[in-house]
This record gives sequence, C-alpha cells and structure tokens, in this order.
Amino acid sequence: MSVDFFADLSARGLIHSHSEGAQEHLRSGPVTAYAGFDPTADSLHVGHLYPLLALARLQRAGHRSIAVAGGGTGMIGDPSGKTQERQLLTRERVASNVEKIQRQLAQFLDFEGDNPAVMVDNYEWLGSLTLIDFLRDTGKHFTINYMLAKESVARRLAQEDGISVTEFSYMLLQAFDYLLLSDRYGTSLQVGGSDQWGNITAGMELIRRTRGRHAHGIVLPLVTTSSGQKFGKTEAGAVWLDPERTSPYRFYQFWLNTDDRDVEKYLKGFTFLPIEEIASLMAEHDSNPAIRGAQRRLAIEMTRTVHGDEALMRAERATGALFGSVPAPQLGASELLDVFADVPSTEIPAGELEGEGTSVVDLLARTGVAGSKGEARRLIAGGGIYLNGERLDSPERRVGTRDAIDGRVLLLRKGRKRNHLVRLI
Repeated sequence: MSVDFFADLSARGLIHSHSEGAQEHLRSGPVTAYAGFDPTADSLHVGHLYPLLALARLQRAGHRSIAVAGGGTGMIGDPSGKTQERQLLTRERVASNVEKIQRQLAQFLDFEGDNPAVMVDNYEWLGSLTLIDFLRDTGKHFTINYMLAKESVARRLAQEDGISVTEFSYMLLQAFDYLLLSDRYGTSLQVGGSDQWGNITAGMELIRRTRGRHAHGIVLPLVTTSSGQKFGKTEAGAVWLDPERTSPYRFYQFWLNTDDRDVEKYLKGFTFLPIEEIASLMAEHDSNPAIRGAQRRLAIEMTRTVHGDEALMRAERATGALFGSVPAPQLGASELLDVFADVPSTEIPAGELEGEGTSVVDLLARTGVAGSKGEARRLIAGGGIYLNGERLDSPERRVGTRDAIDGRVLLLRKGRKRNHLVRLI
C-alpha cells in the first residue's frame, strides 16, 4: 500500500473518533471496509461526501471498499442527527432511489481492476428477515439500557415527540448489516459521520458477542462552516450530486463561493490533492486572497470529481459568460437560463421579433436596460451595450429571432455587470 490511510485522514483533519486499535488494524494489511448510504432521496448531496470519499481513499490506499445502499434501512429511517421522525417511504420509492444512488456511487469507486469495490443493497438480506429470527439472533444481545445510552436515542427522547419503536430498532438493523458483511466479505471496518458512532459501535459489539471477532469503526467530523451555517445548504436548498437537481454550474459556484476561513479545510477534506500541494495553494491564497485561487482550485477538483471533465468545462464556460469573458452563444439556452436565473428578465412574444425584428433601441427601453430611447442611443454610441456578449456599434441595429440563442433567449448587458435576459415566449 502506497498510502497510509489513517495517517492521511489524520493529516486532513478527518478523524473525529475511532475504535481502539483501528490504526494498527489498518496498518496490518489490506482490510475490507464499508460505509452505508440510506436512499431517503433520489440523490446524494454534498453532506454525504466525507464517507463516500473515505471509501474512495480506502480503495486508493489498497484496501477493499464496500458501498451499502440502504434499501432496507432506508424504509425504517435513521434517527441519528434528527429531531423528528422521518416520513416513511414506500418500497417502490426506496428502490427507485437506490438505483439512482448506486449510479452516483460508481462515480467515486472503481468496480473493476485488481482491487474492485463492491456495491450491495441491504434490502437483499433485511427484506427477508423475520421478526422472530431478528429478535432471537440480534435483539437478545442488546439491553434497553445499552440502547438508551446512545446519543442518537437520548437526544430524541429529550424531544416532545420522543422516538418510535421503528426508529429505535434502526441501530440493531445497522448492527446486523455489519455482522452479515463481516461474515460474507470479511468486513472489519465501518466508516461514517460522527452521528453514526452509536450505530457503528453497536455493530462492533454484535460481532464480538456472536463471532468473537474484533471489528473497528472510524467516524468523520460533521462538516460545518465558519459562519455557523449548515454545510451544503444554499438559498435554493441542498447542493445535490445529481446534475438534474443541482447543475454543474451551480455546483461549481457553490465551491467557488467558499469562505476564506473554510477553503483550506475543504481542500483537505473533499479533494485528493496532496497535503503539500494544499499548503502551497494556501500560501499563494494568503498572499493574494482577492483572486480566490484556492477556491477556484477547490471548485475545479470537486466539479471534475463529481461531474467529470466535460461538465467542468461547461461550468467554467458558464462562469465566464456571467462575467462577460465568454460569449453567450457558446452556451445553450438552458445553460444561459440557469446561469442568469437571478438576473432581471423580460418576456416578449416570439412573434414580435419575426421578420425584420425590432429596433435594439426600442428593445433596450422596453426592457428597462436603458431609461429611455435617447439613453439607449448614447449607451450604444459609447460602446456600453452588448447583445449576447457582442458589443453593439449602431443604434440602427435590429434584433430578431435569428439572434435568439436556441430561438429562446437573448442576453443584454449594460457596461460590465448589468445583465438582462429576454425570454421569447
């Protein structure tokens, strides 16, 4: 193994807690490790990246990685980190979510080659588990006192609504997962967020009691921002890994907008860049923070990792269009509408621009880009008006449907920063 997984995780600040002997166990030779992902939605989001990247780091360090899609546990709901019970999902909805999440997991793990990762759905074994067998073979190894002492349960008990028997049993189901994976694949390490510590240690205890084997756990810190906001949340909601839910452009912008106080932590935690290279990036950043070089590198690495090189190229091109350095026609209408979703816009019937179209002076006044036709002429004469990124040089210019990008959108810009979308309807 070329990389010491535990030492690398420690250097990146990614170890919150670990079982006794976990470091020595990892250094004794290749181990088989797993992390679970419950399909409560049809996509993972950036909050899932630490455990997902931990599996990728394990594989790169020569260990065997198993990704568990929680088709079974997802129907129950994990109370960890939650103040209220989750809404129960149907089996059909969970199965659909599992299928989509499995495709996302494949973006991070190599399922071919000499050390292929493994992907499983725990509904395979939990779906056929009978209550009597579960209570006899698993439940008898845990006392109510033991379970009540777990933080995830204790926190919910302090809430007015308490915790249902359904969610109370989640810990035992995850412990059963660990036991089965230990028997089937020789799994001896589970990784997850710090809110999973109680579930992970329950699995370790079940393996010790029923098999007499030692198993280990490593939990990663929950990601926070220096400003106290919940990581991965924006005004538009969660930042998803599915490009249909969060476009690569908005995904890129999320990382590009990282606070200076967080960028080093995120470079260490979310990228595969060597620690020495990150130190060099931060030295350059500290000498000239205004150019946001560290944030741009973070956005590049994360967008490439999650969406690939082509999507990264489109995201950078879209960012260039936002600031006028890339001509708008290089983007499609859908990308333009995404990039400029927050700028003022005007809807105009497409029929009004057919044939000879309309005068650009009239268009500027109609959309409010210019306060009057006279101002529109003066702005054009001064070189301050752009159509689809092209500077206009004549107030006699006419604008028609031929100018519309994909026949749907026109982009007007006054000066360097004031953009306005015209949507043809």
